[in-house]
Amino acid sequence: MFFRSTTLAAALSCMLSVRAAVPLKSAPSVDDRLKLLLGDGSGNLLTGDALRQLTVFDFNNQPAGSNGGSILLATIDNFPILTDLGISGAISIVEPCGLNIPHLHPRADEFFTVIEGQLETGLVQENGFNTLIQTELGKYQATVFPAGSLHYQTNPTCSPAVFVASLNSEDPGRSDIVTSYWMLPADVVDAALGFPETIGAGNIDAWRAHIPANLAAGVDTCLQACGLSRPGSSASASGTVSSLPASSSAAGSGPASTSACATAPAWPSQTLSSF
Repeated sequence: MFFRSTTLAAALSCMLSVRAAVPLKSAPSVDDRLKLLLGDGSGNLLTGDALRQLTVFDFNNQPAGSNGGSILLATIDNFPILTDLGISGAISIVEPCGLNIPHLHPRADEFFTVIEGQLETGLVQENGFNTLIQTELGKYQATVFPAGSLHYQTNPTCSPAVFVASLNSEDPGRSDIVTSYWMLPADVVDAALGFPETIGAGNIDAWRAHIPANLAAGVDTCLQACGLSRPGSSASASGTVSSLPASSSAAGSGPASTSACATAPAWPSQTLSSF
């Protein structure tokens, strides 16, 4: 957020810290909760920037993010007026060839809408129906991800894409499957994967170093088609996109177009198994 002066900024910071300690969930009614949150302590409604700070969430304040893009989620942690409303939301910018790695929301269903560009998504439900369900979404098209389902989104084009995610919990949570998996003991990971000749106790730390951030970059076919560079090579013109480690890249997908991105570059289906 932006403030008119350092004095106002300090005052608002103090006010928010006090309200963060107020037990909003214990308020007997919505009216009581709003009075606690939006009042000045003397029965008067806050005004000006003090009120705006608590009632307006600015998605323009996107974080720097990782190479693949950025995402900003409004929850009770950073927007306490959501307390007990059962809703939250996010806006994300997914850069060309960007990948929102496989994750799940343990406490919320997600309604996912593309508002700019093109995205491909994948969804895997629980063991009783663990078939990969994939969609291709254009502008103003949407899909759903049930609570607890493993899902991903990826941008297979050479232009940025933007999506809006609406969730039916003010505290949806997020668990990045790959990141969480590699936090397990090395012998457990080794035994579960069944590939000790490739990944084991002796090299598991090296694999951990390659785990991407939430919004990672895409595979070689997309990067080549868009004229973008992998890490370690010369930087791309935009400097915003890199690729997954070589061990995670797709192979055997056929030649990629080297022309301007008039059409979406080929994106092999096997690269969509982990978002």
